[in-house]
This record gives sequence, structure tokens and C-alpha cells, in this order.
Amino acid sequence: MSGSGLSVARRIGLIGFGQVNGFDLTGPLEVFATAAAADPVRPAYAVDVVAASLDPITTEAGMRILPGCTFADAPAYDTIIVPGGAGLRDAGVNAAVVAWLMPRLATTRRIASVCTGIYGLAATGMLDGRRATTHWRFIADVQRRFPAIRMQSDCIYVEDGPCFTSGGVCAGIDLALAMVRADLGPTLALAVGHEMVVPSMRAGPQAQFSEPLRAQARAPRRLADLVAWIGSNLDADLSLPALAERAAIGERQLSRMFREGLGESPGALVMRLRLAAAHDMLSASAVPVGEVARLTGYRSPDAFGRAYARAHGEPPEVTRDRRRMSGMAG
Repeated sequence: MSGSGLSVARRIGLIGFGQVNGFDLTGPLEVFATAAAADPVRPAYAVDVVAASLDPITTEAGMRILPGCTFADAPAYDTIIVPGGAGLRDAGVNAAVVAWLMPRLATTRRIASVCTGIYGLAATGMLDGRRATTHWRFIADVQRRFPAIRMQSDCIYVEDGPCFTSGGVCAGIDLALAMVRADLGPTLALAVGHEMVVPSMRAGPQAQFSEPLRAQARAPRRLADLVAWIGSNLDADLSLPALAERAAIGERQLSRMFREGLGESPGALVMRLRLAAAHDMLSASAVPVGEVARLTGYRSPDAFGRAYARAHGEPPEVTRDRRRMSGMAG
């Protein structure tokens, strides 16, 4: 098992219940399963869906999932993840989940929530006095119900001690990838992301509505697909000739469409998205600066450093150190 030194798989427990959000549950599950498959002889993880009974769970979207074990016979876990979903906001379901979690709080290395899974984790009291996040639409309600939590708005995920919380739906994948990165190193985490065709490894402090999504939302219809492709392929050749060829549009016409539809040139958009992605990766304090430069399309670390410093007012190394110290202080 690359980089871990462990001979025993870490056990991951994902809590299941009726009306769970299917992607909140299956997104992290697939991340850990993909990481485990990287070394079939000594898999890094063993993943269970644990629920009140072995009866099939019906998700919010109508998918049926079979739990692997029950609350009564579940083993000890290295990591427990509470997915979100309308079912958890039912008082009876919430009480059952909290009752199962409570005796495990002191013995579980990491306990996490995805999206509105925070309603279960918060009810244990473990988040009191800690920083946490959830889907932007539920931030205010969680803060009202659990005023002792230091809610962080517009973050992908937040780590505070043994507690991890994340924003909506897809943020569960980012959270799980961050855990894999911490457990097994950035190389394997990047390989898992590549296998799952995840366009980037988003850092926790990144806004839930990312810069590529903002650009795509502003883009006129004829440019939307191209802008989305740019955001997912920042290490590709994104020169004007290459973009014009991909869009089957003349270079002058493409430049004009960008300026009229987005208010900036193709080159300016590419640079902005690359430097925003670099800032997010540096915030995670895991990927080396040279690798950040490569992943965001810079062929020279020196060129990347100069461009980054012009855009953000400090060298990339300073961003990384400041973010790391901020996380330690929290």
C-alpha cells in the first residue's frame, strides 16, 4: 500500500438511512473504494454502509442501497461519515444516528459530515466551539439551531481537530480525496482523482461556487462548453490558436466573442482560471509548488511564481505557509 506502511485496512463507515442523498453517500464511498483498488493485495481501506437494519435504504432519488452491517453489529471505524439528506432531518432518524455516534466519538479518529449530514454530527455536540461548514443554503439554519458552532460560509470543506464537515453533494468527493491525501499522500490522491475523472482537487477554503463555474455561468451559449472545457483542462494547450481550433471558430471571431460575452480576452480568462486553481491547490498545503505549476499549465515554475505573485501579491510559498499556519491556529 503506497506510502502508508499499514498492513491492515482503515475501516470507513458511511451511515445510511431512508431518504439519504445518494451522492452524499456514494461519492465518498467511490473515492475510498478506488483508493483501495490501487493495491488489491493490501487495500488501504475497507468501506461499510452501516444502518439501523439490513433492509434496503431508499435514497431521495429512489435508488435502493443494501447496508453492509447494522448499528448493533458494526465494528470499530477509523473514519465515520454522515451523509446528508431529508431523512436525517426527521427527528426519529436523527435520534437513532446520534445515539449510535455518541459512544464512538472518543474512539474514532475522524468523524465527518457531507452537506446536511451536519444535522446529525452537530446534534452530538462534537462540533461545539469548532469551525464547520455545510451547503450554503443551510448555513443560516444550522447556525440558528447550533449557535455554539463557528460556521464558515462558502467553503468546500473544513477540518477542525477530528471533525470534518463539507458543503453540498460533490464536496463529499473533495472531502474524501483530502482524507486519502492525508492518509496515503498526494500522488495516490491525484491518481484516484484522475481515475474518477475529477477535474481538480479542490482545497477546503475554496468557494462552493468555483471560479470556473462563475465563468461558465456568465458565458454566452456559444462559449459555455468551451469555457467549461478550459476550466477542466488547465494543463492543456490553451493558446488562442488551440482554442479557436477546438471551437471551430476563427481566432479574431473567438476573441471578439470573448470580449463581448465575458468582458475579457481568452488569454485573460485562461490566466485568471489557472491562478485561481493554483491558489486553491496551495491552500491545501499538500501538492508541491512545482506540481501546482504543472497542473495549472505553467511550463516553468519560475514563470508560475512571477505570475502568481503579480495576481495575489505574494509568492506561492507564502500563500502555502500562511494557509498552513491559519489551519494550525484554528
